[in-house]
Amino acid sequence: MSTPVLRRVVRRETHSPRTVAVFVAVIVLILALAYIGLEIVLYIAAQPALLAGPVAGWGWLVGLPTAQPAGLVIAGSVVLAVIGLIFIWLAVMPGRLSKHTLEAGGRAVVVDNGVIASALAQHLSEEIGIARENITVGVGHRSVDVTVRPGAGIALDKSDVQTAAEAELGTYRLTRPVRTRVRIERPTEKEDEL
Repeated sequence: MSTPVLRRVVRRETHSPRTVAVFVAVIVLILALAYIGLEIVLYIAAQPALLAGPVAGWGWLVGLPTAQPAGLVIAGSVVLAVIGLIFIWLAVMPGRLSKHTLEAGGRAVVVDNGVIASALAQHLSEEIGIARENITVGVGHRSVDVTVRPGAGIALDKSDVQTAAEAELGTYRLTRPVRTRVRIERPTEKEDEL
């Protein structure tokens, strides 16, 4: 991926836009402004307020630090700070989609994590001789989790599965390295009896 245009295309395919977060923030802001506008109109028209008129609301806000219990004010401030940090986090950090890019010379190849997981599970099934339905593979941004459930009496070495999984992942030429974790789940005696 040498050209800036190609890098931009790959980034757009592997990162999610923050459309939902922005939509929620805008809707909340519009509702808050509409409520404030409605309260102001009701105040100007000399009608009773829905919750609190502008003067009463402003007075409550100004007197909040002294009129309320300190613990309640601190708890409310912490909640607002956490909500603010979440919005800042969403604004700054890139959202990643469940996709990986593969090295393919001057071309861009973006593959869904589910495709990688399915291909790896099928390869491991053929390589170690365990039925495909007894192998579960989960692919994340930085790791691949392989869970193998061999039947009773089937000898299976974890290092063999690890080696086979890492060798197969090496052939995929992922642009970002991933850690491979392998678990061998042996059936319990109760499951054997069923």
